[in-house]
Amino acid sequence: MTRPFEGVKILDFTQVLAGPYASYQLALLGADVIKVERREGEDMRRTPLSREWAERGLAPGWQAINGNKRSLTLDLQKPEAIAIVKRLAAEVDVVMENFRPGVMDRLGIGYAGLSAINPKLIYCAISGFGQTGPERLGAGYDGKIQALSGIMAITGHQATGPTRAGFAICDVLSGATAAFGVSSALFQRTHTGKGQLVDVSMLEATLAFLSGQVADYTVAGHRQQQSGNQAVSRRPTANLFRAGEGYLLLAVNSEKQYQSLMTAIGRADALQDPRFVDWFARQENEPALREIIEQALAKKDPREWEKILDAAGAPCASIWKVEEVIDHPQIEARAALQEVDTPYGRLRFAGSGFRLAHGGGRLDSMAPALSAHTDEVLGSLGYASAEIADLRAREII
Repeated sequence: MTRPFEGVKILDFTQVLAGPYASYQLALLGADVIKVERREGEDMRRTPLSREWAERGLAPGWQAINGNKRSLTLDLQKPEAIAIVKRLAAEVDVVMENFRPGVMDRLGIGYAGLSAINPKLIYCAISGFGQTGPERLGAGYDGKIQALSGIMAITGHQATGPTRAGFAICDVLSGATAAFGVSSALFQRTHTGKGQLVDVSMLEATLAFLSGQVADYTVAGHRQQQSGNQAVSRRPTANLFRAGEGYLLLAVNSEKQYQSLMTAIGRADALQDPRFVDWFARQENEPALREIIEQALAKKDPREWEKILDAAGAPCASIWKVEEVIDHPQIEARAALQEVDTPYGRLRFAGSGFRLAHGGGRLDSMAPALSAHTDEVLGSLGYASAEIADLRAREII
């Protein structure tokens, strides 16, 4: 089956995480993504998690978001490299970059310059704060955006203070937003025939995903606080509980689920306790209710309770590590991890997270070695072998 973005060509200047994550989603769905890097490659290739992979220039985290792409190296400080970019811009559908506002304009390859060459061009610029406003030139790092957006103010426990998420959540949310923005612009172009600028602000993208928390304040004046492991429903049975030698996360939010929980843990008697007659009473008497639940949960390990409570209709989960969840039966049943053959063996990576009945996302090739496709890309532009050799000798490519 033809995938949604087959035939779409993307010139990708993005680096680190937010931008490459965005272009990776489009590459999984068939787009031909030409990843442009400086001659020594971007720093993420050599993240020092694994010396072996870093020395190859293929750090695992970098591979995770750069599969299905082609690698082109250019020294953008040299006019001959800028000329190559302009020739490519005349042929591609999308340009993506995540430099600070103004950097690409100073090189002559910003939206204004490239759209003059190709009026149908969609130009996606990802930055910390967008292309306008008083903070437009501010650096957009994930931790900084987590702190500014309110995420850290509502994450963690009040006793220990603000906590950042355990992964680069703002980068990933911004990347998903950018992929959606580019998809929207491509679809709109089918009606108008025109390209446009897609201006992605990491701060605004993050706020868009905090829509409920924003509305809690703008509509009802409610000020959010750190809520530990409690669900946004504020139900006392939608929280983390000790169980056996570990922990169990309960997601019990409805009355029916509450009754199922108390019956399954052998405490149906508590259903008649006036302290727990409704959700308001349960909130007021949360410490006593927690004690009853944890006393019962102490009798079995979390994984045992997970099976018992799920079967009883009381949603829950034990705490799974990443190395465990990738082999979870549900993940295996749906082949949720993408597998690809490489010179280093068969490797597995996270996919797009959704399925299409016709032509969904697919990982065809591992992330490219640095400059692996430079000759191929330049050859497609009409550069002869001798010209390419000369560009390489002069350290332009």
